[in-house]
Amino acid sequence: MNVLPSATVGAPSSPWIRNHGARTTPRTRLVCFAHSGGGASFFRDWAPGLPDDCELWAIQYPGREDRLHEPFLPDMGALATAITGQLVRHQDLPMVLFGHSMGASVAYEVARRMAFRAPGTVRHLIVSGRMAPHRQPVIPEGEMTHLRSDQEIVDRLTALGGSRSDVLDDPDLRAFVLPAVRNDYRLIESYHARPGPLLPIDITALTGDADDGVRPEDVRAWEQSGSGDFAFRSFPGGHFYLIPRRTDVTEEISRVLRSTTAAGPAAP
Repeated sequence: MNVLPSATVGAPSSPWIRNHGARTTPRTRLVCFAHSGGGASFFRDWAPGLPDDCELWAIQYPGREDRLHEPFLPDMGALATAITGQLVRHQDLPMVLFGHSMGASVAYEVARRMAFRAPGTVRHLIVSGRMAPHRQPVIPEGEMTHLRSDQEIVDRLTALGGSRSDVLDDPDLRAFVLPAVRNDYRLIESYHARPGPLLPIDITALTGDADDGVRPEDVRAWEQSGSGDFAFRSFPGGHFYLIPRRTDVTEEISRVLRSTTAAGPAAP
């Protein structure tokens, strides 16, 4: 496999993008968006499971990992617009966007903006562990996670299974993680998709069959967000099923990537 060292050849000079799977002759590009509190490193080990001609980029949100001291953005619109401003510079290859949990909503909003600013560049949206935008309810203030105590947020993260217990148990490490988590919950709990045209692309929706945070029918409802083909797949596991089922998930993503490559290059 012609995988080059992460963040070297082909890496864009942008604080927003990490190239975890540079290829010598890429034909398509997978752009990944992490969950609440997550960072680009979540996708670091995915490249070996992807096709040889797929370049893997992961979006690095501000306020975490190597952008720890940068300010958070105020809302979903500002975040998606900033990311789109980076991706629109790279229309040389067709893109597939993948987002998990909060990242699914971010990827969706980026896809909407890219459809307007760079038509034909984004070919497919893969969403995971997230209800369709029009299914998101208005959350009463008293039930908002971002307004709860640190311990309540830690308990929620532990229940979801997406964070290492040693990080959450260490007060010093937890102090670095929780601000990003709290901000991301605030961002997603205040997010409501604005009305607009359907995405002119195919959509694939993935979920864990034991995810207590999202119902299968709410994930299937992503079918109503695009005008292209739609596929749905459920995997064994909870909200973070994609950690133990990474091989299965990257195989499903690879199927999408191969069909995207077969469809031809991005529009000039």
